[in-house]
Amino acid sequence: MSFDIDKIRKDTPYCSDKLFLNSAGSSLMSTVVVDKVEEYLEAEQQLGGYKVKDTRNDEIDELYDEAARLINCEPRNIAFTHDATDAYGKALSSIDFKPGDKIITSNDDYISNQINFLSLQKRYGIEIIRGNNLENGDLDLDHFDKLIRENNPRLVAITHIPTNSGLVQDVEAVGQICEKYDRLYLVDACQSVGQIPVNVKKIKCDFLSTTGRKYLRGPRGTGFLFVSDKAFQSDYAPLFIDMRGADWTAKDSYKVRSDAKRFETWESPYALIIGLKEAIKYANTVGIEAIDNYNQQIVSELRDLMASIPGVNVYDKGSTTCSLVTFTKDGKSLIETENHLSQNNVFYSVTDVSSARIDFAKKGIEWAIRLSPHYFNTSDEMKRVADVIREM
Repeated sequence: MSFDIDKIRKDTPYCSDKLFLNSAGSSLMSTVVVDKVEEYLEAEQQLGGYKVKDTRNDEIDELYDEAARLINCEPRNIAFTHDATDAYGKALSSIDFKPGDKIITSNDDYISNQINFLSLQKRYGIEIIRGNNLENGDLDLDHFDKLIRENNPRLVAITHIPTNSGLVQDVEAVGQICEKYDRLYLVDACQSVGQIPVNVKKIKCDFLSTTGRKYLRGPRGTGFLFVSDKAFQSDYAPLFIDMRGADWTAKDSYKVRSDAKRFETWESPYALIIGLKEAIKYANTVGIEAIDNYNQQIVSELRDLMASIPGVNVYDKGSTTCSLVTFTKDGKSLIETENHLSQNNVFYSVTDVSSARIDFAKKGIEWAIRLSPHYFNTSDEMKRVADVIREM
């Protein structure tokens, strides 16, 4: 369908009674997503989960087709996961780390990823190396190239869009560096898939993780993992693998699946899988380029409006930013800011320093409000939320 904001808002009925700007947290699902989940659960209520799954395999398999279409790969490269961190952890678990191995990452990687790296450091004695940022907030690609060339890392890991900022990191440029030095490359795309184009062939990553609940507008408890053909050929498989991911071929042996489903587990929430499929299908039908263009328009309007408000500090750096704005207002505490936004029916989220130890230390802040509009929002809503902030 062509980009029709009236239809999109009609398909998102609960976007009209509030100023909803929290798609970077957990977005609003469309009616078709909710209807499909409820219909599947009703069928399970009537027939039991086994019977329903047996009769709906073709529909369930559409998830892999839609996800592959969205990020430009083949269905065999897609594994359903329970969330982005589940996907990310499964990818990490497939790597046979040894003491002294190195992970090169950025200062802006997601909190859970940073904790994962520290856990690997504690257990296996790996080394964590973080690339520098340029003054404008971008990743210093020359420094990154040097780090990879000189350290021969076991893994390069980058978060496409951090949780604490609207910064978009240049994952495609990093992919070119990784290809040049033949390094394993993992991308966290949980805040980019669904709001901007993500093309794994251009990124050249071995793994890419994402979630359903954010900009894809799917149910919570869903996500997916991209696994490259190169990773299959190199025999990467999760540490804990069950009968979904492998066949028990003899008493003391098993054979791993040839596709990304080796990263799945047998027990899955099929009603939610159907919901995620419908959410991705909806985004594909609208068109990710159209979504990106619209998002850039409304978030640019919001940033311009915020810049005109005395005392407002916007913290998003980078030559490329996205549909996520972080801010504070001079003289207003977190409690005061939250109370004012909530009283005016603004839906938002908060990032505090515990999720952004490196970035927030540089910025000299303890917290920031996140506003994350999406393609069901309007220019008028950007003006209204700016007026709310101005009145604070």
